[in-house]
Amino acid sequence: MTAAAVPAVEAIAVEKWYGPLPAVRGISFALAAGEFLTVFGPNGAGKTTLLRILCGAVAPTRGSVRIGGEETKGGEGGWRHRIGLLSHQTFLYPGLTAGENLDFYARLYGLPDRAARVGEALASVGLWERRGDRVRTFSRGMQQRVALARTLLHDPEAVFLDEPYTGLDPHAASTLRGVLERLRDGRRTVVLVTHNLSQGLELADRVAVQVGGEWVSDEPRSAIDAARWEQLYTERVAAAV
Repeated sequence: MTAAAVPAVEAIAVEKWYGPLPAVRGISFALAAGEFLTVFGPNGAGKTTLLRILCGAVAPTRGSVRIGGEETKGGEGGWRHRIGLLSHQTFLYPGLTAGENLDFYARLYGLPDRAARVGEALASVGLWERRGDRVRTFSRGMQQRVALARTLLHDPEAVFLDEPYTGLDPHAASTLRGVLERLRDGRRTVVLVTHNLSQGLELADRVAVQVGGEWVSDEPRSAIDAARWEQLYTERVAAAV
């Protein structure tokens, strides 16, 4: 297999069981560099568990995940520096300023020119002027924007986003959408997990619906009629329950 043919993100028959209860069941897919996948599903569908498996935070019960051809298991691999995760938790330190938070993560990643990288990251989410303010004084939306800047600080090749619009005011949501649009640069691979039908559909190249831990559909965005998407989604979820 040539380097160009190696998927950027690949899941192979991934399953996650908690005792007798399945959270993820038999999901397989491969994404090329630059693809944007949105995974929809109702609450309890196992979407967050799938995302945590993809980014190496949770080990699958069965199956495997590869980032750039490297399997994500056991210890620290080079793949960890190739991914970025935005989850429900911001992983920010409230007593530090926005700039200090990002500088801390820049040190962890061993990034050169930390001050410049931190400044660019904060400017990209509209928070350069608040770089000296402590994160605990920020609204939920502003904290989410700092967390997004942290996610992208080391310029990851694959980005995983778990319900990123949750709790955002309209301005923050608009800023987030602008950043996500810039991620569609043909180089970066994105997996977005959401139950927001309109926001999740508009940026996707590929769309999957997950119900009860399984994918009940997986198709290119070009095959979906946006005007009928809400109805189709509802029908697919109802048919799988």
